[in-house]
Amino acid sequence: MKHLLSKLINLLLVASIGFVLSGCVSTRLPMANSSPWAEVSLATDANPLDLSFIDDEHGFLVGTNRLILETTDLGKTWEERSLELPEGENFRLISIDFQGDEGWIAGQPGLVLHTNDAGKNWTRLLLGAQLPGDPFLIAATGSDSAELATTAGALYQTHDGGVNWEARVNDAEGGVRDLRRSRDGRYVSVSSLGNFFATLDLEQNAWVPHQRASSKRVQSMGYQPNGELWMLSQGAEIRLNDISGNVESWKKPIIPITNGYNYLDMAWDGQGAIWAAGGNGTLLVSTDGGDSWEVDPVGDSQPTNLLRVIFDNSTQNQPKGFVLGERGHLLRWVG
Repeated sequence: MKHLLSKLINLLLVASIGFVLSGCVSTRLPMANSSPWAEVSLATDANPLDLSFIDDEHGFLVGTNRLILETTDLGKTWEERSLELPEGENFRLISIDFQGDEGWIAGQPGLVLHTNDAGKNWTRLLLGAQLPGDPFLIAATGSDSAELATTAGALYQTHDGGVNWEARVNDAEGGVRDLRRSRDGRYVSVSSLGNFFATLDLEQNAWVPHQRASSKRVQSMGYQPNGELWMLSQGAEIRLNDISGNVESWKKPIIPITNGYNYLDMAWDGQGAIWAAGGNGTLLVSTDGGDSWEVDPVGDSQPTNLLRVIFDNSTQNQPKGFVLGERGHLLRWVG
């Protein structure tokens, strides 16, 4: 009898502990009544990685397996384009940026392309054999001018259409897993192991390293609309800068939902709502600065990891937004 009573008590204890622990994390969020996103059919299994628009309607999307697509109707439909690249090399087109009709593509391994005619023709530029790392991010900065960042944290500038490149930083800061550029030319990068991040301001010629906000490894970082930083860490943590201008001061972590998947990217739409995307179709939205969140129903139906959220709020008449997912999945902002 005592043995049976002891087993019953143990079972009740295990059940009560499980109930208490299950209440420590949020595993469910309300589903939004509607979605501002629509699925776009892409005839590819490649991963879209970046996109950029020339004007309100015309743009390009790039990705893995030499993927380059063109749209002339604000991203409703996309058509495949080809590049004159060696057939034997499987290029990963990772970054694209336009300023007017002039555009740039950065790819791996060792690829930079340039166009002056809105993407009708692309010229491959020769990079030095001693370039540290592979191209990772490219930004158009003016006529015949661009900045190129690499996987080693090196940063180069050109002002003659890519014929010559000069280093902006004295030393590369080491391997990076994520690297972003603000609209005014500042940079933030996350180390390859996610154990620290580094910043580079306009007048600086060397990366400044910073400690991460917690023991959780950093997944990605970027800039809020106000110019302050955001941080995504493992364990599905979201952090926002606490004090303006202090990149080492962070608010308490926001953990909207714990479903076993990390967030991979964040962005703010034109109305100020925050969007967080991640594994297994995770797409969440907050309209109150991160205090409460909802699950987006269109994102939730995507059988893929959502890699990037990109908004272009430069034109109020034609706001553009896209969510890029693995295996050819793309969502388009319809408001």
